[in-house]
Amino acid sequence: MTSKTHHKKHFIQDLPKNLFSGFVVSLIALPLGLGLAIASDAPPISGIIAAIVGGIVVAILGGSNVTITGPGNGLVIVLLGAITTLGAGDLYQGYLFTLAAIVVSGVLMLLLGFLKMGRLADFFPASAVEGMLAAIGWGILAKQFHIMIGHNNEHGSIVQLLAQIPNGLTDLFQNGTTEELVAAGIGIISLFIMVFYSKIRNQYFQLIPAPMWILILSVGFSYSFGWLNIPFPMDPSYLISIPENVLSNLAFPDFSKALTKEFMVSVFAITLIASIESLLSIKAVDKLDPQSRRSNVNKDLKALGFATSLSGLVGGLNVVTVIARSSVNVNNGATNRSANLFHASFLVIFILLFQEQLKKIPLAALAAILVYTGYKLATPKTFRKIAKIGKEQIVIFLATLLTTLFTNLITGIGVGILTTLLIHIIINRSTFLFVGNLFKPNVLLFQEHEDKNYYVSVKYFCSFLNFFKLKNKLDAIPEDQNVIVDFSLCGFVDHTAMEGLESYMHVFSKKGGSIEIVGLDKHGTDSKHPFAIRKIIPLETLKPIEKYFTRRQTHLKETTTELGWNYRAQKNIETSFLSDFIFFKTREISYLYNHLIDEKDHCSVFDIEFTEGAFVAKEVIKSTVMHIELRQRFPVFTLDKEGLLERIYKLAGFKDITIDNHPDFNRRFFLSGEKTTQIQGLFHDELILFLESNPYYHIESNGNSLLILKKERLLSVQEIKAMIYFGLQLQKLLNQFPED
Repeated sequence: MTSKTHHKKHFIQDLPKNLFSGFVVSLIALPLGLGLAIASDAPPISGIIAAIVGGIVVAILGGSNVTITGPGNGLVIVLLGAITTLGAGDLYQGYLFTLAAIVVSGVLMLLLGFLKMGRLADFFPASAVEGMLAAIGWGILAKQFHIMIGHNNEHGSIVQLLAQIPNGLTDLFQNGTTEELVAAGIGIISLFIMVFYSKIRNQYFQLIPAPMWILILSVGFSYSFGWLNIPFPMDPSYLISIPENVLSNLAFPDFSKALTKEFMVSVFAITLIASIESLLSIKAVDKLDPQSRRSNVNKDLKALGFATSLSGLVGGLNVVTVIARSSVNVNNGATNRSANLFHASFLVIFILLFQEQLKKIPLAALAAILVYTGYKLATPKTFRKIAKIGKEQIVIFLATLLTTLFTNLITGIGVGILTTLLIHIIINRSTFLFVGNLFKPNVLLFQEHEDKNYYVSVKYFCSFLNFFKLKNKLDAIPEDQNVIVDFSLCGFVDHTAMEGLESYMHVFSKKGGSIEIVGLDKHGTDSKHPFAIRKIIPLETLKPIEKYFTRRQTHLKETTTELGWNYRAQKNIETSFLSDFIFFKTREISYLYNHLIDEKDHCSVFDIEFTEGAFVAKEVIKSTVMHIELRQRFPVFTLDKEGLLERIYKLAGFKDITIDNHPDFNRRFFLSGEKTTQIQGLFHDELILFLESNPYYHIESNGNSLLILKKERLLSVQEIKAMIYFGLQLQKLLNQFPED
C-alpha cells in the first residue's frame, strides 16, 4: 500500500471523529465569534464570518494539523482602537475603514509567509508576550464587565473602564432600571456557569460546552416570556443585532483612508498582533497533537493571510489560529484539518437556520463569556508563574503590561523588548556581548559518527534576539534522534531560549528521540525554575553551583543514588592526581566539578575544565572523564582509536604495540607504552573482545590509576551512565592481570 493510499484510508476512517470534534468546537465558536465581534464594536455577524472563512480556507490551504481558526482574543483591543480612531465617532464607518485595514493586513501576512517569517514570534521575549496577553485580558474584561452588568454605553480607555467598575456596581444597585437588573442577572448567572462548569462532573452535562449552555439557557429564558404571555423585560438594545438576511447585508471595506497615518498604524498593529497570536497558538497546539506533528508555520501564515483578506472583503474580522478552540478540538479526538472545515460548516448551518433564535441572545450573556476569557488571560497565576522564573522577568512582564494598559499594544510590546534587552545588558554588564556577536554564526551542528548522536554547540549568547539560529538547527534534525545541546561556550542563556528548548524536548520525547542540555552547570542563576536566566560569572565571585541545580545536575544526583555513589556539585581545584597522565601533560587543568564518587571501588566521574595552547591560540575545553584507582601496580599505557592521538604519543616516545593473533584490534586501536612485554600480557583475549565490542574510549594508565575519556566535550547523563558501566567492566577485566 502506497503512502498516499494509506493516508487517504486513515483520512476516511477518521472522518467521524473529526466531524464530532468540529461540531463541539462550533458550539464554542458561535458565542465567542458573536462576543468577540461585539467586544470590538463591530457587527456580531463579522465574528462568525471570520470563523467560517478561516475554517474553510485554512482547512484547505493551511500547514497545521489540528488547529482551529477564527476571530481571536488578542485582536479585540486593536480592532476596537482601529474602529474608534478611523471612524472618528462613527462606529459603523470606522468598521468599514477597519475592514479595509484587515484586507491589507491579510496581504502583509501572506507576504510574511512567502518570506518565511514564521519565526517572527521567536524575536519576542517570552515574558513580554505574557505581559501583552495579560494586558489584552484586562482590556477585554474592562469593556465587557460593564456590558455584563447591563451598562452598554460605558466608554473610555482600559484604565478608565477598570476604574469605573466600582461605580458601575454601586450605580446598578442604587439606580439600576429593570432592564439593567435583568441584564445583570443574566450576565452574573452566565459568569457563574463559566466559572463552575468544570467542577460539575456529570458526563451528560459536560457533552455541551459552557458557552453553549449559556446560549441555550438565555434563549430559553427569552422564549419563556412568550409562552407565559408576559412582555420581555429588555428592549432590542440589550440583545444581539443580526441582519434579517445575512447574505444580502454583507458589509464591504472602504479604502478611502488607505494612505493616512492612522490607517497604516492600524494595519501594522493588526498584522503584528495577528501574526504573534497565530504563531504562538500554532506552537502551543503542536505540543497537544497526539501524533506530535510539527506544523508548517510559513504555509499556515500564507493561508491565514489569504483567509483574513477574504474575510475582510465580505465584512468579517481577522482570521487567526486560536488556542482555546484548538485545545477543545484536540481533546475531542480531531486528527486532521477536516475538523476545522466541519466547524465552519456547522457555523453556516447555525446562521442560516437559527437567525431568529440568535437575535434573542442578551449581550450580557456574551459579555460574561468574554469577562471569563479576559480573566483567564490575566489571571494572578500568570503573575506567580513569571515571578517563579526570576525577579527580572516580573520587571519585563509589568513594563509590558502597564505600558500597554496606558498606551497601546504596539508601544507595550516595544517597551517590553527594550526592557528585556536593557536587563540583559545590565545582568551581563556588557553591551558588546549582544551587539558584537549578534550577527556572528554561533550554532554548530554535526552528527557524531560513532554513536550517531547529533551534537549542537552554542557560543556567545542565546536569547530572544538569536534563538531562531538554534531553532533552525534543531528543525533540521529528525525528531526520533538523540541530540545534545552544549552551552559550555555560551556565556548567557535567557528565559525565552530555555522555554523554547523545553518545547523541543517535549516534541522529541514524544517522537522517540531526546534532547539533553549540557554545559549550564557552572552558570549562575537566581532561581530554581528550569526556565531561569543562566549566566557565567567569574570563578572567584561564583556562588556555590549546587544552590540551583540544572536538570542535568538533578539527573546526575539521581544516578548516584541509584548506584549507591556520592555526588558533589561544587568546584574543586585539587587536580594534582591527574597531572601525571600523558593526556594532561600539555594541558592546564582549571578545576573539576559535578563529582560522582564510588568510595567502595575507588572510582569517580567528573566534569573538568582545561585549556589547550597559549596566547591567541588558547582554547578552553570542558569534558567529562572517569578516574579509577587501581588495586595493584599496572604498566603505563595509552589506548586510543588508531590515528586519533598517534602523533602526540609518538612525540612522547611511544610506539604502537601489536597484540599477536588480533589483527582487527591492531588495525583499529593505537596501543602504546614503554614496557611492551607487560602490556602485551595485560591485554588478554577477553579484554580485547570487550574493547572491540564497545564504543571507543581514550584509556590511559599511569601505573596507579586509569583515566577514561570519551570526547572532548561534556557528556549527557546517558553517556555518563554508559561510561560508568564501561569503566566498571574494564576494572573487573584488568583485575584478572596477575600481580608482579
